Amino acid sequence: MNEIGFDSDKYLKIQSEKIKERIELFDNKLYLEFGGKIFDDYHAARVLPGFRPDNKIQLLKQFKNDLEVIFCINAADIEKSKIRADYGISYELELLRLIEKLQGQDILINSVVVTMYHEGNNISHLKELLKERNIKMYIHRPTKGYPDDVETIASEEGYGKNPYIETTKKLVVVTAPGPNSGKLGTCLSQLFHEYKIGVKAGYAKFETFPVWNLSLLDPVNIAYEAATVDLKDVNMIDPFHLEAYGESAVNYNRDISSFPILKNILMKISGKEIYKSPTDMGVNMIKQCITNSEVVKKASIEEIIRRYYNTLSDYKQKLCSEDTVEQSKSLMDKLELSLSDREVAKVANEATKEKGVNVLAIKLNDGKIITGKESKILSCTSAAFLNAIKEITGIPDQEYLLSPSVLDGIYKMKQKTSYNTAYFLDLPEVLIALSICSVTNPIIERAINELEKLRGCDAHCSYILEKSELNALKNLGINLTCEPKM
Repeated sequence: MNEIGFDSDKYLKIQSEKIKERIELFDNKLYLEFGGKIFDDYHAARVLPGFRPDNKIQLLKQFKNDLEVIFCINAADIEKSKIRADYGISYELELLRLIEKLQGQDILINSVVVTMYHEGNNISHLKELLKERNIKMYIHRPTKGYPDDVETIASEEGYGKNPYIETTKKLVVVTAPGPNSGKLGTCLSQLFHEYKIGVKAGYAKFETFPVWNLSLLDPVNIAYEAATVDLKDVNMIDPFHLEAYGESAVNYNRDISSFPILKNILMKISGKEIYKSPTDMGVNMIKQCITNSEVVKKASIEEIIRRYYNTLSDYKQKLCSEDTVEQSKSLMDKLELSLSDREVAKVANEATKEKGVNVLAIKLNDGKIITGKESKILSCTSAAFLNAIKEITGIPDQEYLLSPSVLDGIYKMKQKTSYNTAYFLDLPEVLIALSICSVTNPIIERAINELEKLRGCDAHCSYILEKSELNALKNLGINLTCEPKM
């Protein structure tokens, strides 16, 4: 049984209270820049055992009657059909997915803002898709004078050129399908228009990581850096917070570097100093809900090593730069970690060396490590999966989940129809075979019902898996790393 280090119920309670306090500071109208994943926050769930992946949507649902959502998407990301690496879909499709999921939770979607629009940007396809869904679309062009000329930015020539988005709720969440979407600019533009009509609205920022009141070298914060090496984010001590309060607080480089500009813009719009530091802007209550720091530390270290392995695999496939690898390695060095600290990788690599074939190892939630080796019929992923399911379900090792005759039939058909020289059955094919056989075999049906017990398990493969098997393991919720070998 996995140990718990985070109290999600307490988190939902005190985080919602913190947001309510912030709303009350600003004429009962708050624009909340909402970062990270609204749904399925598995990074937080991995580094904070006990954090539920749907915590953020549950948090928003507590404000359902007083909440509306504005989405931002960069015009360039629409035109380039930029792909989210984690989901493998475009930002445009991710935007639509998020809208539909929020609507499914009865959360009001106000509109979509296309930011950084230049004449000629092709956004007609998105416009039609939003029109079909009765979602308003607004266009924001680059703000005149940004970032240095505050007088122009906070004037009719700057934010005044943007259309005003009419909102009716106390809490307006401004979010996006990915980074660099223009969320901050949209919030500030709205504040400019609100003050024009006499509404003294406020701005705040919601980010899960970094955790401002954990140390710079806390594994939770380093795990966040490891997750964003491609964005070149770096955690830093917030110098503005230190100067204002004599208290160390952790923030990241982009917020710290942009704070002087943001502070001046807020001063120009509101006529007063609202925040003394970028940390002041946040409403993060994560630390207060950590119940076992050792459990969280261990989980975060595992995540840092996983991220380094993933970066090495990406570099092997020319999916990231050497600089990204070096940055990821520097985070390992800060905590004096090495790849050999990943137990499941050590077992897989030793078994590969001993058997002379590819091996995948899975560490079950009870700590037992199960391996599977590549054979004429099964990929190492398929073999490890079947062995793990038998262990979890208590099916004797000598008993077949899939009979040799079934496997042989699929294998022969694949030989006849596939151009692939590797004729063994991969994991997606084994999952299909199991689902078919479960109709007549109660043992297999029982095994399928236990698949949820694989969620959160760690696994390591002796080579970089093909996309179909990677996706199958991901859908099962298994945390996979691979040796950076093709």
